[in-house]
Amino acid sequence: MKDEVQDFLHYLTVERGLAANTLQSYERDLKQYTNHLINERKQKDLNAIRRNDIVQYLYFLKDGGKASTTIARNIASIRSFHQFLVRERRTDQDPAVHIETPKTERRLPKILSSVEVENLMEAPEKNTAFGLRDRAMIELLYATGIRVSELIQMNLEDVHLTMGFVRCVGKGDKERIIPVGKMASQALTDYLDSSRGSLLKRGSSEALFLNHHGNRLSRQGFWKILKKLARAANITKELTPHTLRHSFATHLLENGADLRAVQELLGHADISTTQIYTHVTKTRLKDIYSTYHPRA
Repeated sequence: MKDEVQDFLHYLTVERGLAANTLQSYERDLKQYTNHLINERKQKDLNAIRRNDIVQYLYFLKDGGKASTTIARNIASIRSFHQFLVRERRTDQDPAVHIETPKTERRLPKILSSVEVENLMEAPEKNTAFGLRDRAMIELLYATGIRVSELIQMNLEDVHLTMGFVRCVGKGDKERIIPVGKMASQALTDYLDSSRGSLLKRGSSEALFLNHHGNRLSRQGFWKILKKLARAANITKELTPHTLRHSFATHLLENGADLRAVQELLGHADISTTQIYTHVTKTRLKDIYSTYHPRA
């Protein structure tokens, strides 16, 4: 089964063009699934797998305390895998065809208030190379709503400050051109003029944001930086790299931005994904009303 999983991952990479993080998710899900089939269900023949084998695996996940969202993601991975096997004529039947996806509660994304965003922007040290870099990254994330994966993959050639935009490549290798505001442009200028050169230890690098070794900053590296800045800004609520993206979208809509424009800026293929932020703004309006209206 390992060979079939690798062939499927190769298909996702070459023909579907999926991002590295998505591929890792598929690989993790399918590795656990096939190990369970082999070790627990004693199934080594893909043609012998039946619907009940998959159902028992899903019960195994549930009994292990996995959330419904995790189980739903696993079902999607298993479905895609078996569809690939049938399409490639590796198997003659699809045991996942009638597996139902559990209903998942759609949680509203957590966002920062405008004051919390300001505090976060002021957290980096102003006169150090790393502080200038950190400020530029935070400003750029909030100014554009790009994903952290898009931020760390950005190269010098993707930044066009004189014209006021940056270029990023998102999911499915889709390119977006996103305007950058004055404050983010200034933060990027300060970083490029006064910081990046000192971080570049030797040789050259096309990467926009560098770590202390002079190499491209990683997702894990950014995550550590964000947690440190959150502590410095006294932000106690849960903060993830996606929080600034959520805050960007919500604040735009709160200030009257068009939903289609926000969809374009975020790079969402389906506007229903963007519509979750309209629910966030409605919830915040209710909270404001309840807090400040004298007869609420």
